[in-house]
Amino acid sequence: MNPAKVFETLKEISVDYSEHDHPPIFTIEQSKEHWASVEGMHCKNLFLRDNKGKRHYLLCVEAHKAVDLKALGAKMGQRLGFASPKRLLQYLGLEPGSVSPFGLINDKDCLVQVMLDSEIQSAKLVNFHPNVNTKTLGIKPDDLEKYIQHCGHSFSYVEL
Repeated sequence: MNPAKVFETLKEISVDYSEHDHPPIFTIEQSKEHWASVEGMHCKNLFLRDNKGKRHYLLCVEAHKAVDLKALGAKMGQRLGFASPKRLLQYLGLEPGSVSPFGLINDKDCLVQVMLDSEIQSAKLVNFHPNVNTKTLGIKPDDLEKYIQHCGHSFSYVEL
């Protein structure tokens, strides 16, 4: 869960970012005061699984947007639910409160499928924790795609 690996990877693939330090943030509500001066779209990241626990998904969406898992699952032809903290640690090497696409660097077998809210494409910057919830990094959406692909993952944009 050390963010150094994320920073090294961003440097390696020539991705610029802005970095913001803050106290630990575990919820969107807690984030409001710390993100007020941070430019860009703030995102929440949901680590999901199918009802049989065989497929895992990372859904990235604007922080205050409501997500209807039942409707999303229906579009995908399956039922979705939140994955456990144990699964989060197993697949992304992360703990609750630090979930973000930067955790894909720990998914060496590319078992997690990535879904990005289509609104992310039009943002100037998108903000995520770099695998710890005491920092926020802002990057361009194109650079987010570059990072995800560098980690060996594909992604899809979804309408929510």
